[in-house]
Amino acid sequence: MSEKKINYNIQSPDRVDSGLLEAMEYGYRDKRDIDITICQPEFTSVCPMTGLPDFGSIIVRYTPDLKIIELKSLKIYLLQYRNMGIFYEHVVNRILDDLVAALSPKCMEITGEFTARGGISTSVRAVFQENSDNL
Repeated sequence: MSEKKINYNIQSPDRVDSGLLEAMEYGYRDKRDIDITICQPEFTSVCPMTGLPDFGSIIVRYTPDLKIIELKSLKIYLLQYRNMGIFYEHVVNRILDDLVAALSPKCMEITGEFTARGGISTSVRAVFQENSDNL
């Protein structure tokens, strides 16, 4: 009896479309700064080495300047990573770069808290600060 090999359709992260991110005007800009925290607790991507799924939470924290993110567009953007072969460290930096480009926030932090695999859990954090050399 021969074993049937399962072929996974691992896609390149180059296929992620940051153009799906929609920004809206932050109407209280002239009154006060706010801090926004968004959590996507069911984030998935694929390990490019093994083809196995990676699960975790993506936490977006930012202080807007002129724009805030439209949440449905963020959800659709993040769902693109489901079949992407990308390392934890790269996915967190990629999300940060794409959101900073879309929103131009005063500051932003992306944290990926990934569930344990092989007894090891991983947390990755990347930070953007306005008027610094982050990008």
